[in-house]
Amino acid sequence: MSTEAGIDVQRQLESLIQDFRTSDPPMPVIVLHAEDPADDDRVVELVEELRKGQQRHGTRLAVAPTGPQPEDLDPTARAVRLLCDLGDSRKWGDRSAAYRPYSFPRLGLVRALQEATEDPEMREHWPTAPAGTPDGNAQRERAQTHLLRVLARQRWRPRRPSHRYRQMLLTDVQQFLPMGVLGAFTALLTRPEWYIAVLAGIGLMILLAALNHVPGRAPLFLWLRRESRWFLTTTFLQSAARRQSTSVRLLRPVRSWRAIAARAYDVSEAMREGGPFPLQLYVLALFEDLRDNHRRGSWDLRGFKRTRPPMLFLRRIGPENGGIELIKAVSDVRSRRSELDPLLIVAGVAANDAALLDRGAGGGPPVTPPPSRYRPSRLQQRLRDWYDEWAGNLRADQSPSRTNALPWVLRIPLPHEELVQLRESDWRCVRAGHRPPLTRVVWSTYSLVLALALAVTAGAVRSYDLHRTYCSAGLLTANRDTELRSAPGGDGTECVGIATGDVRFGTYLQDTADEKGERLRELEDLVNEENAEVLRSHPGDYVTVVYAGPLSSSPAAPSPVKGVEELTGVYLAQRVVNENHTVKLRVLLANGGADMGHQRVTADAIAEYAEHDPTVVGVVGFGRDLQSSPDVTQRLHTAGVPIVSGTNSATYLPEDFSNWFSLAAPDKHQAQALGLIARQMLTPGKAPYALVLARDTEKSQDRYTSEQAAYGGEMLEREGFRMLPGQSYRVANGDPELRLHAERICQGANVPSVIYFAGRVEDIGPLMTQLSTQPGCANREISILTGDDLSKARFSDTGGRDGVAPRITLYHAALAELREAASRTAFYENATHHLPWLEGRKATYDAADFASGQTALSHDATRALYWAASREDVPQSRAATWVNLRSVRLDGMATGTIDFTDAPLYGERHGHSILLKRVRRTPEGVSQTEVLCSRPAGSTEPLDVQECAID
Repeated sequence: MSTEAGIDVQRQLESLIQDFRTSDPPMPVIVLHAEDPADDDRVVELVEELRKGQQRHGTRLAVAPTGPQPEDLDPTARAVRLLCDLGDSRKWGDRSAAYRPYSFPRLGLVRALQEATEDPEMREHWPTAPAGTPDGNAQRERAQTHLLRVLARQRWRPRRPSHRYRQMLLTDVQQFLPMGVLGAFTALLTRPEWYIAVLAGIGLMILLAALNHVPGRAPLFLWLRRESRWFLTTTFLQSAARRQSTSVRLLRPVRSWRAIAARAYDVSEAMREGGPFPLQLYVLALFEDLRDNHRRGSWDLRGFKRTRPPMLFLRRIGPENGGIELIKAVSDVRSRRSELDPLLIVAGVAANDAALLDRGAGGGPPVTPPPSRYRPSRLQQRLRDWYDEWAGNLRADQSPSRTNALPWVLRIPLPHEELVQLRESDWRCVRAGHRPPLTRVVWSTYSLVLALALAVTAGAVRSYDLHRTYCSAGLLTANRDTELRSAPGGDGTECVGIATGDVRFGTYLQDTADEKGERLRELEDLVNEENAEVLRSHPGDYVTVVYAGPLSSSPAAPSPVKGVEELTGVYLAQRVVNENHTVKLRVLLANGGADMGHQRVTADAIAEYAEHDPTVVGVVGFGRDLQSSPDVTQRLHTAGVPIVSGTNSATYLPEDFSNWFSLAAPDKHQAQALGLIARQMLTPGKAPYALVLARDTEKSQDRYTSEQAAYGGEMLEREGFRMLPGQSYRVANGDPELRLHAERICQGANVPSVIYFAGRVEDIGPLMTQLSTQPGCANREISILTGDDLSKARFSDTGGRDGVAPRITLYHAALAELREAASRTAFYENATHHLPWLEGRKATYDAADFASGQTALSHDATRALYWAASREDVPQSRAATWVNLRSVRLDGMATGTIDFTDAPLYGERHGHSILLKRVRRTPEGVSQTEVLCSRPAGSTEPLDVQECAID
């Protein structure tokens, strides 16, 4: 600053700015004038220097045009013209100012109303008849309708240059952003893909923005804008209202629109009448906008970031430019509203016009300010004392009876000696502390962008992790009942767990899956349709059974044959039950992975699901005996869930767990039955050699083969065979390594006549190939005994590709005696009626779809569990179902009579279905299967040698 007066005034301004950083001090209208009229130009220069200094300090400021205005305008209209352009944010500083530009929606609304009022089209529509008369009321309604039409054409905004249209569109987009976020969130509730939710939100925003700019229509949600809410609720406009409602509610748009329309017309009429009202309304709108721009409690905390108050500079005010009327209106509005606003006004006035700032003054000679009790010598101290005295007298000076001065005006007379220009080396410019507030650093555009980037990154990582972990996942949510796990061999993934929601295991099958994959997808659709019907028509009268089986495929097990056949039986039981019983059956599918490799995960998912679904009464399945089978059974035992398995032949499970029930003959029983065959191979006085060939289970989960090997070896030794050292073959990449073992067996010193094969059905073909080509075995009669897993084989006499080598006879156990039970069951009739792929065909026990017995066993297991869960035609609890299972006795099932009544609490039961089969090569080169002996389910009479004779 080049003068002592400038330095002192600047210091006082910065003192106010320093106070503004921590509180809301009252901001005066500082009017500077010279004591000597000859120094008026120096005052103008001083105001300009103050403006430049504040601009360099980063203050948001505006400069009102104080040049002479047309003489045909009254002083109030001239004052209004000073404020018209202040609603343009570009008038309040450049990009170097702190934080983002100001917005002036309220000032823009007032200006839009004035422009609509002054529109030439409105001249002929204003009412001429007296108010309250019928003609006056009708004219008033027509005028209001036309005014609203003009406002709609202006979009309820002041007329702006075309280059501002882009900013208007951006403002509308910001207005509809919450709607877009709400639309995206609503879409997420349906758990679609994340990009669908994003597109839904963006699409909703674009649609609202397009509808918002329909020509000739008011903007959407006009009554919810902040300027509209202020317009309807400010008490300043109550004098213009005529008892219309000021209610603004989101859910009452019609009533809200009527309120704002009536208020707009009342204010327009008041503006048309002129007087001080239009000017004071402009001033009030400006104050409200600036107060809102500095509100500390806003969502962006802008009041904490804008640490310098806005300033309005008027170089020289006078009657010719309306500045005097503007200052009076500012003081009047502040006195009437009694609310603090942040605007700090600095104005210069000619010495001869200073008296016009007194209330009621008409332009006489300058009035000397009232004497102060302070008599400091320096202007700096006088300024501080004047401000303190002004602030202390502010309460009383706002009283209507105090007419000697404008209460919000602080007049500062500047003596001549304070306006003398100093040497350039003595120029000073004080600035208040300008350390950026913590809020501006933490809650800023940059921190917001960083936070959004971190949130998006975290969301993307989270979404990627969810999509990598769970079968069905959205943007940030997932169905946690199913998980993605690595498939056998580490090639690809498979979906395991319990299928809820939209999860379908058939969609995750490997590309190598054959027609059984299509059958699985069809069965899933059928089961879910049946479940939907149960929930829709019988919401409180059903029980839920979970089927847990191998519903995956992998390169090592390309076709889910076992799972499909078992699921067929479960679905068939569901259809029969729901057609013929009052209590309906709902079935949920659970996948344990290819060969049930992930059945631990599945058991955990079932147990967790059963905790919040009391309709779950038990599980059907878990048909493979693995190393994890005890843990799986214990997990469900802890959850109180009983298991009824159709094909798991583990001997130890019913002995160790009270919740385990199985329709399959245990491995120990199978070995004992095969002992009847082995006994007939003995020659009196001779002890032939025998060998146990077992699959190596050291690096696998398989427990079935080790159980079979143990019981088979004990049986052969008990029957009197001389046992050769057992051999274990490995499986690499799904293929058994049997060549070396075949050489050892066939080229050894003692070639066994009986081999107990403790392996899987997929290994029997390679074994036959090796034995048929090895010297020592090719021309020797060899018998192979094996367990029930060979019942899944399809030999060439039934159209399959499995076979036995010449001079080798295969004896194996099977779990389902279907032929004897076929005449006493409706199982095949029901299958023909309910299975779509059997339409027009006859179902028989020896058909390819039923010969393995797995469909029949799973059907019977489901029917047994359902019977226990629906005793006396009332849905039973899970605990009651567990208890009721020991009283189940069902006749006419696919495998015979299912009877659990004699099952001990911890021990083996009797009455399993079992049969022994022999497979031999015929002279035609076909592997022919024949049943040696059998027992249907429910029969406790043991097999004997005569009945199972091999001669």
